[in-house]
Amino acid sequence: MGLNVYLSGEIHTDWRDRIIEGAQGLDLTFSAPVTDHAASDDCGVAILGAEDSKLWHDRKGAMLNAIRTRKGIADADVVVVRFGDKYRQWNAAFDAGYAAALGKSLIILQPPEHDHALKEVDAAALAVAREPEEVVEIFRYVLTGTLPG
Repeated sequence: MGLNVYLSGEIHTDWRDRIIEGAQGLDLTFSAPVTDHAASDDCGVAILGAEDSKLWHDRKGAMLNAIRTRKGIADADVVVVRFGDKYRQWNAAFDAGYAAALGKSLIILQPPEHDHALKEVDAAALAVAREPEEVVEIFRYVLTGTLPG
């Protein structure tokens, strides 16, 4: 049994790389949003033309990025959503809700200080992990029945 995994959420740390590297040898296929921050922000105006208003600049980008995000989440068996320390990731919360609405298995990756703010998101998840390595161990267990250690 292989799993398609969509890695959503913050783009400022190496958490995706840690999961992908740790999961070597497991039957997992990963996808993710565009993680080049400038490209993600500016794709709409770079492709469809400049906007005078930052609102419409951002909306064009969000709409193009949503094509990739919707496809990735729709095709996923499991969606991992990372909430980081530095920024409010409203887009990550939206992705978690979208995945939950589609009935996707959801793993949340967050620091303890976000527990209260994300309690509703966490309640929709099948697991809440603190470190990317815990996510890898979840996948190892689900695919092989093997416990850590």
